[in-house]
Amino acid sequence: MEPKIHTVFEPVTGTWQYIIADPSRKEAVIIDSVLDYDRDTGVISTASADKLLELIMGNEYMVSRILETHVHADHLTASRYLQNMLLQRQQQQRPLVCIGKHISQVQETMGQIYDIPASEMQDAFDYTFSDGEKFRIGDLEAQVLHLPGHTPDHIGYIVGSNVFTGDSMFNPDIGSARCDFPGGSAVALYKSMHKLLSFPGHFRLYTGHDYPSKDRCVPENGKSGAIPYTTVEAQSKENKHMNASTQLVDFVRWRTERDSALPEPKLLHQSMHVNVRGGRLPVGLVERFKLEQKPVNVPRAA
Repeated sequence: MEPKIHTVFEPVTGTWQYIIADPSRKEAVIIDSVLDYDRDTGVISTASADKLLELIMGNEYMVSRILETHVHADHLTASRYLQNMLLQRQQQQRPLVCIGKHISQVQETMGQIYDIPASEMQDAFDYTFSDGEKFRIGDLEAQVLHLPGHTPDHIGYIVGSNVFTGDSMFNPDIGSARCDFPGGSAVALYKSMHKLLSFPGHFRLYTGHDYPSKDRCVPENGKSGAIPYTTVEAQSKENKHMNASTQLVDFVRWRTERDSALPEPKLLHQSMHVNVRGGRLPVGLVERFKLEQKPVNVPRAA
């Protein structure tokens, strides 16, 4: 069985958000949602997440899980906002906010870097997946795929002949993600990308981001020009950083040199504070996180 896949592009951070559904049972999950945040004004808004809610309500889906591929460094997750809104609309059905089990490593590291109280990260997620774990989306079977490299906690999700790769493999003209965050590894990313290229050629690889260039002449997502997926076959032939002939030593050398020259993501500090707390805001004021306005349904950590 194949899922119904809704792709929603958020252009400010270049993030692909996904709704994956069993069309017959009307059960769905959300992957990598975005909570809008303006660093200059300190205003949090929910326009991107509300587009997901509109799709969910319009298709009469019941959302059972809100999934993360990893702790994002470039955007705030809308997981807890969506959970609160869906809890109100679905009444007794509470979607679980889920991530991979290696989140504990990232929380320990980021907790030390940002001086985050352990109490604000305790039970931050409703459920953490084991590597290779299977779960259901209605009658569909999904499986967790550990894909470290960009971050140590990174996972993907296999549903039918589709793999939601997060930041483990970008579209062929973009290539690969940086590996210089704490716990990141170019060697591990090479192996994760190689794992993705080992799937059958017709499998679709849905990426976590896209940064479309102006020379893409056939946009596949309206005006944005962003493309949510390519096939394993296309990636094996065309990915500019990692294709079927790329050697480990070459990839690691190039990726390491490239990462050393990259600036930090614009929302790195704000994203870390929210995302290691499982989508909740800090209890008090924190350095480099201006917060002047937030929606009532975006909670703070306990």
